[in-house]
Amino acid sequence: MTPSLYLNKIQLQAELDRCLNCKTQPCMHACPVNCNPQEFINHAKQGNFAAAVKTICRNNPMGQTCGLICPDKFCMQACTRRHIDFAIRIPKLQATILENYRSVADEHSPVPDNGQNIAVIGAGPAGIAAASVLSKNGFSVTIFEKSSQIGGALNLIPDSRLPHEVIEKDWHFLFNPEKMQLNLNTPVEKPSALLKKGFAGVIVAAGEPNCASLNIPGEELCLSYMDYLRTPEKYKTAGKIAVIGGGNVAVDCAFTALSNGASQIEIYVRRRLSDMKISHDEYLRLLNAEINILPLTAPEKITPGTNGLNLFVHRNEWIDDHPEPIHDSATLLQGYSLIIKAIGSYADPKYEDERIIYAGDCKTGGSTIVEALASGLSSAELLLQKLMTAKH
Repeated sequence: MTPSLYLNKIQLQAELDRCLNCKTQPCMHACPVNCNPQEFINHAKQGNFAAAVKTICRNNPMGQTCGLICPDKFCMQACTRRHIDFAIRIPKLQATILENYRSVADEHSPVPDNGQNIAVIGAGPAGIAAASVLSKNGFSVTIFEKSSQIGGALNLIPDSRLPHEVIEKDWHFLFNPEKMQLNLNTPVEKPSALLKKGFAGVIVAAGEPNCASLNIPGEELCLSYMDYLRTPEKYKTAGKIAVIGGGNVAVDCAFTALSNGASQIEIYVRRRLSDMKISHDEYLRLLNAEINILPLTAPEKITPGTNGLNLFVHRNEWIDDHPEPIHDSATLLQGYSLIIKAIGSYADPKYEDERIIYAGDCKTGGSTIVEALASGLSSAELLLQKLMTAKH
């Protein structure tokens, strides 16, 4: 059964009451964007949900989206309550408060126009965060997004975990039509070309559009996670599916395959089970859904078979903190309708220019939404500093 995205009223109150109101605010210090759970929980406890909403949105331009998919390794890991029983479900609290109490957008405070235009390439979390900061500092911001909707890599996350309407809600509340322009279906090949068109600076937040390679024979027979998650309906099957990878994307592929009718789903992870970059809740969901996880197992080759695809794998052993193939451990596995690779991605080459700033996954590599937001915020601040220095 798919867990509810939000807390009900009783659950909301129970989670609020569990907060110890720590004066040291460890949850805030663990958050990449310095959102302050102790403060917004305190407001919500007192029934002042308007102040709670304001606190969440002060540092986080995509608070509801973030609340639904932020991992448990930041604020929850730092939660003092974890040492008593278990951590407060802070992200879910945040998402629930915004879903229920952010009914009308605050008026955007008038900001004097400074006469400069900034281009932002990419309408994912990093690009949206950068645009939010720049518009509040008097810049006119034009966002160029190559796809038909905002969200970037967030759009690969299944609706069961992140409905697209939530991304649109966050955008609606931060969008300032006087300062921001969104151009969808508008790819930009060369960021430097925008400087020649009169933009004072460019934030590149284009993500990692290229799927990483397995570097094995027969790789062309498998499907990239990008193609699969963008249009899963094209690959609907009742057969057996293998997913290669051990992170959130691999998990999303597995659950998408499950909802698409797959009879058996196996996840192959070359590292240990404990190295999988997924939350405890996601791990339990996989077990409850009877999705089989095979750790220390890596693909060697893919070939066509008489009843589907053949996958050759070998076993690894853990030596000096990394996996090493076990000699003569290769095994043939048969009958796969689909083999999906979900091992990561990489960015396009960077352009060197003082006025071109990179943000998000194309700068740091694959990251969580809150880390991408933090990168977008810091990239905007860096560009502001560079432009101010250039003035003087």
